[in-house]
Order: sequence, then structure tokens, then C-alpha cells
Amino acid sequence: MRSDFLILLLALAALAGCAPSAQQQPNQSSTPVVEKPQPPQDAPVPSAEKLKDTPPSSAKRTAKPSLDERMLFYPSKYPEGDWKPKGLTFEDVWFNAEDGTHLHGWYCPCDRPRAVVLFAHGNAGNLSHRAPLMQYLQKDLRVSALIFDYRGYGRSEGVPTVEGILKDGRAARSLLARRAGITQSQVVLMGRSLGGAVVVQLAAESPPRGLILESTFSSFKDVAAHHYPLLAWLVSAKKLNSAAKIATYKGPLLQSHGDADRTIPYASGRKLFEAANEPKRFVTIPGGDHNDRQSAEYYTQLNRFLDTLPDG
Repeated sequence: MRSDFLILLLALAALAGCAPSAQQQPNQSSTPVVEKPQPPQDAPVPSAEKLKDTPPSSAKRTAKPSLDERMLFYPSKYPEGDWKPKGLTFEDVWFNAEDGTHLHGWYCPCDRPRAVVLFAHGNAGNLSHRAPLMQYLQKDLRVSALIFDYRGYGRSEGVPTVEGILKDGRAARSLLARRAGITQSQVVLMGRSLGGAVVVQLAAESPPRGLILESTFSSFKDVAAHHYPLLAWLVSAKKLNSAAKIATYKGPLLQSHGDADRTIPYASGRKLFEAANEPKRFVTIPGGDHNDRQSAEYYTQLNRFLDTLPDG
């Protein structure tokens, strides 16, 4: 983890016009909110599957990330990762955000699905690192799901910013609803870490069938204050303020968090949960750090949560 002094030097450098590249990889630097993808516990053994490739078109020029956003996003670009995962039935999908940024995702359909889920991943890696989770959703939980890469991640074009990834989430939900033949209100929103903040925003704007959050923060500023208290002033209190947004959502919520999370403190997750309305359920992962696998108890509760969702 960087020292506050080093971060302050980077801040001064950025203000002078020489900030580090927004395309830094996770192993080149550290950040207060890095989520490394992990498959679910007891993920099933995969088998072979073919992948169709469709070349993307050029994306429009998008806004540049602010200094705090340079410390938030750690994308891995294609071809890093496993883009032909075994055992996962999926389709490559290409779609545009409202500003024209060309985005990529995997649509993972299921026969007679019990739910349709949009999954938003964390701030490191790309969607290919989450293939075991998508297989678990598809084969074990029997849901159709879409996972997508934010702009600048994987095969998606552009450069990530907070405003930009929220546009990406909106476009992904719209696409999923069309592909599944349902309304957007029938989509279940699921997000981990940074992805949780994205789907909370979507839920506040337009209520989904249900909301699932894993290791998600109360606000970006709260996490910045925990890791870099001298620099938290760089982050606007309104930026990714999930605790404020979730208070406007009145549907079912399932939330989990490890009580040994050193990246996003357990207290931050609890603060977010306390701001939420009923019906809601919180699952503590005993001894769980940020990048640890979820517990068997969590997956039991996730299965029950899907069973108890209101009809779409």
C-alpha cells in the first residue's frame, strides 16, 4: 500500500499535468479499492465451449478520469484472461453506452431461468476472470445472466470514469432486458465491490426485481478516508455515495461482507446496509478478507433469496 506522502506527490504531479496513466494494471500499483476476482466456493468443473469473436468499432472520445478515479480503476485489457472458458455457455454481445462508447459483455442464458441477473464486477481485471462465477450462476443457481466490462476494461473501448461506468451499467441493463425478453424492472441487479456501487445507483434510478451486494462500500469517500485520510478531500462526498442512494430503493436486498475485509472495511458495508430499507438480509463472512471466497452460508442465502423474489 502506498504511503500518504507518495500519494500526495502523485496528486501534486497530476495537478501539474503529469499524472500517471489511467491504464495502469493491478500489479503495477496499489489502490484503496482493488477487488481481485475470485470464483465461488465449490465451483463446478468446466467443459469445452466455443467463442464467437466480433470486432468492435471505434469508440467516441470520452471524458478523462479525475485524480481520485486514477486511483480507483485498475482494468485488464484483452487479451489478458481466459476468453474461451470451458463449461460456460455464453454469447459475445456488443452494445453502446449513451455517449457512444462501444462495450462488450457475455450473455449467459439458461433454459427456463428462475431469474435474470445483471452482474457488475469490481475495479480490477476484466469479465473473463469471473467465468467460474458466471458458470455457478448459470448451472447451479439456474439463472440467465449478463456480465459486462466497463469502458477501458477487457474488450470494451474508452477510458473508465465514474460517470462513464454508470452509463455502461445502464446500457448493460437495457441490453439484458431486451435479450431476455423482459422489462428492466424484472432484472435482478448483482454487484461486487465497485460493481455494488454501480448497481445501487441503477436500483435508485429504476427499481429492479432484487438487489444483491457483495463486499460493497458505503461511499467512495468513506473508503478513501479509511486508507488515505490526508487525501480524502480529493473525493466528492456525492461520488458513488451508495448509502445515500440505497435509501431510495425499497425492494428486496441481500448483502454480504467479510468481517476481516482490509480493503473495504466491514463497518462500511454495515453502514450501507443500515441505510437500506426492508426487506433486507445481511450475511457476514467470518474471517473473510476482501478477495476471499464467499462462504457456503452465503450461497445458501443467495439461493433462498432468489426463491423469495416477487414475481417479475
